[in-house]
Amino acid sequence: MNFVLTRLTWYFKLVRLHKPIGIMLLLWPTLGALWMASGGNPGWQLVLIFSLGTVLMRSAGCAINDYADRDFDKHVKRTAERPLTSGKISGKEAVGVAVVLSLISFALILPLNTLTKQMSVAAVVVAASYPYFKRFFAIPQAYLGIAFGFGIPMAFAAVQNTIPMAAWLLLLANVFWAVAYDTEYAMVDRDDDLRIGIKTSAITFGSYDVLAVMLCYALSFGLLLLVGWQMGLRAWFVTGMAVAIGLSIYHYTLIRGRERMPCFAAFNNNNWLGAAIFAGIAIDYAVK
Repeated sequence: MNFVLTRLTWYFKLVRLHKPIGIMLLLWPTLGALWMASGGNPGWQLVLIFSLGTVLMRSAGCAINDYADRDFDKHVKRTAERPLTSGKISGKEAVGVAVVLSLISFALILPLNTLTKQMSVAAVVVAASYPYFKRFFAIPQAYLGIAFGFGIPMAFAAVQNTIPMAAWLLLLANVFWAVAYDTEYAMVDRDDDLRIGIKTSAITFGSYDVLAVMLCYALSFGLLLLVGWQMGLRAWFVTGMAVAIGLSIYHYTLIRGRERMPCFAAFNNNNWLGAAIFAGIAIDYAVK
């Protein structure tokens, strides 16, 4: 029994369920897309399917990411003690966990239409290939934004059986948001990443990193405001966006000194930024 509990504990840490920030960064834009696609009434079944799917796919992504980075993470202070890197579990176990979680996630969408199933296959491909982009792509955070935002077109596919331009604009907004918050995250590990040769936006942007983060926030907010206004969202949506803009300004005060812990705090605070945007969307539809 102790052996089983120990293994489960390491699997729990492998998929980072003890650090739910990643789940929330996927969940808020996905829920926002569900509300927009359905005119504020997505139905509890879709909310449950997409919420559980978000947890499962983020967890699978963590497992495959750790497998891909197993030879790099040992050289980074923040990641050296992860279960796979520290030898607590094997590479085969990590891959097995990722596969099982992905299959369970796919089973969740079996009642949905064909387009949604097709999009889910593309989502798995993007999620599985993301870790390897850090080997050669100068701004892998942009690819992460696609992986973290794939629930957006899937939500429109599930509700409308089509993917309108609004969904792609929302996905693009999510890409800019991901570059912003994950650059803040990358600023924490910049010294280690330079030493081991990993590509990150914090390295690529160099001394313009803070400016790039704020510009990406601005582009993301601009796209969100455009889509929301086109879809008839007004006062409460704008209020939620105003809160998000205020939080991004707070992030500037944290990251401008480029110190590790304030940058990490800014990254974590993006949970509240995403929550503010979703709250604005949901309340606006609720009061119509």
